[in-house]
Amino acid sequence: MDFQQLFFVSLVNFSRYFLFAGLAFLIFYKLFPKYFSTNKIQKKWAKQADFIREIKHSIQTIIVLIIVGFLILKTPLRDYTQFYTTLEAFPIWWIPVSVVLALVVHDSYFYWMHRSVHHPAIYAKVHRVHHQSTNPSPWASYAFHFYEAVLEAMIAPILLFLIPMHPLSLLLFTIFAFMINVYGHLGFEIAPKWFRRSFLFEILNTSVHHNLHHEKFKGNYGLYFRVWDRFMKTEHPDYVKRYDQLQQERYAAKTAVATTVLSVDK
Repeated sequence: MDFQQLFFVSLVNFSRYFLFAGLAFLIFYKLFPKYFSTNKIQKKWAKQADFIREIKHSIQTIIVLIIVGFLILKTPLRDYTQFYTTLEAFPIWWIPVSVVLALVVHDSYFYWMHRSVHHPAIYAKVHRVHHQSTNPSPWASYAFHFYEAVLEAMIAPILLFLIPMHPLSLLLFTIFAFMINVYGHLGFEIAPKWFRRSFLFEILNTSVHHNLHHEKFKGNYGLYFRVWDRFMKTEHPDYVKRYDQLQQERYAAKTAVATTVLSVDK
């Protein structure tokens, strides 16, 4: 990897973090916190020192991700992967399919890795840094100890050894994965009202789901899906109740505002 390639890869990784996490932080924490106050999952607010700590650890994680990517794609290890650069090597429909498969594999890897780092013998040395954010913000999305950053980065070789992936697939996967990660650490629930009544609620995680994990330190180990938590009976027993309570407060407040506006107009 020459300097230009290294610069480009670094730019992409850092830009992804500061663009998506920064935009979410700007909207919900700086510009419109009052407007989204009823969406706030924990009513308390994290402190400036928490945000700085989260960013510092996230920068370390990004550097680890870049190094792991280099070791896989720019060393002889690449010969053992299914990474391909010619679009014609696979049908074009394989691009979205490979992204979905990557998310499924990642969720399974993350669930078991996440449960493992909660083991008392490992937690203090590996995972406690991330749980310093008991009331996480978008900046916490990559806020890991060095050892956990390495564990997080290991999903890259796993995916590339298991699934044929084009650079576009890899880029889309990392974008979708990080956007969902930001949503999980957002600190606000933004799921629409209809989501609760759909089958998607039974499958997908929400911001409340992961926020409850940060608050209670136990249960809700999944990343994208509820499947492993429900199958292994590790979903926090208060999750659905907390989600329903927040959504009820959220939409009741909006209904009250709308009613007030209509009354004033009359």
